[in-house]
Amino acid sequence: MSVINPDTSIALAEVVLPAADLQANIDFFIQQLGFRLDSIMPADNPRLAQLSGHGLQLRLDSNFSGSPGTLRIGTEDSDTDTSLMAPNGTRIEFEPARLPLVIPELQPALAIQPMTDDPGVWQTGRAGMHYRDLIPDRQGGRFIASHIRIPEGGPVPDNVHYHAIRFQMIYCYRGWVRLVYEGQGEPFIMTAGDCVLQPPLIRHRVLEACDGLEVIEIGSPAEHITGLDHSMKLPGIHYPPGHDFSGQRYHMYRAAAAVWQADHSTGLLSSSFGLADATSGLAEARILRATDSLRPAANWLTHEQELAFWFVLDGSLELQLPHLPVTELSAGDALVIPAGMPYLFKRYSADLQLLETSLPAQA
Repeated sequence: MSVINPDTSIALAEVVLPAADLQANIDFFIQQLGFRLDSIMPADNPRLAQLSGHGLQLRLDSNFSGSPGTLRIGTEDSDTDTSLMAPNGTRIEFEPARLPLVIPELQPALAIQPMTDDPGVWQTGRAGMHYRDLIPDRQGGRFIASHIRIPEGGPVPDNVHYHAIRFQMIYCYRGWVRLVYEGQGEPFIMTAGDCVLQPPLIRHRVLEACDGLEVIEIGSPAEHITGLDHSMKLPGIHYPPGHDFSGQRYHMYRAAAAVWQADHSTGLLSSSFGLADATSGLAEARILRATDSLRPAANWLTHEQELAFWFVLDGSLELQLPHLPVTELSAGDALVIPAGMPYLFKRYSADLQLLETSLPAQA
């Protein structure tokens, strides 16, 4: 069996469709769908025709007895919802070329996800990365939070890609990773404690990672399209500060430049990532850490956010909820508390650090 080199051996790729009535099918694809006829043979009694259009090559063959199949055609009309049937039985389905971003209705629920190394929990995802779901119920599909690992470092087999999302942030939990973003200059290294806001549709690529890289990724909605951009070369041109990406702007938080202030509601120190400004109030994130100068909060807390998510980076604490036993949370555990539910954080370890993310940003 010979091996085909796709770069040098393949000259044409086409979809073959049956066409017992060749002329009727040629007329349909040209008149109804805007294809063009490229070749036909034989001239005196045609049995085969090649057509092209919309980035697709078709071969209509009167001797072919295979399935007529389905052609899906993307349109600019977001309300398109119709179909046609070709004479040969091929079903033509029309749908918007750009699928709308669907934000599922929020289904708020308490979620406590403990840390585990169980291989049945960790799934292999895109580019060989390992994923652990931190919000298994996805709050009705409105949010997703993932603990992502790259066990073996080196170059990452990633492509220039983008996400059709409402919100997405990446927090470097352990190790370092080298990235490049559309319009943001040369590739850079993100280290433990750093966070980047990935605005909708920004092109980017993961280039390299250390052994044992771990990141926390939080996004909305839970299911969204990841598209590959084969034409864009990064880094490309440099955008001016504040460049708009679908109403948001790229933003980078560096742990080395963190500014800390007292958060008296929790009795912890707080360092804001500055996402509220970059997302026009859609989201905020911060680090909370223990300090000897403040006392743990004694009063019950509540919030009115769509999402209030915490991930224990280091140390431990106790979580008190009404009518439930006290729960101890430690490094790697994740927590979602729904709006209106009273809660209390207490008994902080001296090394406690929490990643907190809220949508929308708290006023």
